[in-house]
Amino acid sequence: MTAQPEILHYAVSVVGKDRPGIVSGVTEGLFRLGCNLADSSCTMLAGEFAMILIVSHQRPFSKSRLYEELKPACDAMGMSLAVRTLHADEITRQESGGEICIISVYGADQPGIVYRVTRELAGREINIMDLNTRLIGTPAEPVYVLMLEVALPEGETPQGIEKLLENLKKELNVEIGVRVVTPVAF
Repeated sequence: MTAQPEILHYAVSVVGKDRPGIVSGVTEGLFRLGCNLADSSCTMLAGEFAMILIVSHQRPFSKSRLYEELKPACDAMGMSLAVRTLHADEITRQESGGEICIISVYGADQPGIVYRVTRELAGREINIMDLNTRLIGTPAEPVYVLMLEVALPEGETPQGIEKLLENLKKELNVEIGVRVVTPVAF
């Protein structure tokens, strides 16, 4: 029986002014090194582009080698780069046994919407898996949009979350919706 090679995992963060070719430039370096891209999130925020990648590579390999390969491409694009080694407990998905829900919040732009909604969720041990905000509408009538994908802990229900957020909906004068993400069988 042959022992499986140890797999090392890293979190790679790249942030800077948005422009075409950022993802290609970074992933080219990963490809040259033979890294596997396990998980990723990339988004544009105003004029900034941010990406977080979870990459893996078989031992022997080093964080410094990964950084040194990616740094020239990031520098050429004006992007900042950070690389962090992940430990075994950081690479295992922490999925909830409960339902996955999408929470949407729409209303007049005002300070505190994200804080107030996420504080309520944190108080019930609801894990936020994804969060996005956007300002839509017109300059005269901006509308703030907050979208959250959350994992409900055992015992929590979508109806319970709607009830939890009912007072906040009135206080902030926003619309809040909660819907279950239904898995689709293939």
